[in-house]
Amino acid sequence: MADNSPKPTVACPQCGKQKEWSTENQYRPFCSERCRMIDLGAWAAEEYQIASQTSENDYSSSFEDPESRDYMDKPLH
Repeated sequence: MADNSPKPTVACPQCGKQKEWSTENQYRPFCSERCRMIDLGAWAAEEYQIASQTSENDYSSSFEDPESRDYMDKPLH
């Protein structure tokens, strides 16, 4: 007996094109390899960021702790 129910479709996260959600689409959730590679490139270029709360430690330097401060006054050679 054939299953005639409509297949679910999803919008490509890159271009918005509607595509049938199927295991036959090797690029899912993207519609094509092109859209998948554009998204991968955006991640590699750090265009996407996960939001977080900044803390004081985000802006502190390792030279601000007492142990590291001792080394700042010594010559390198």
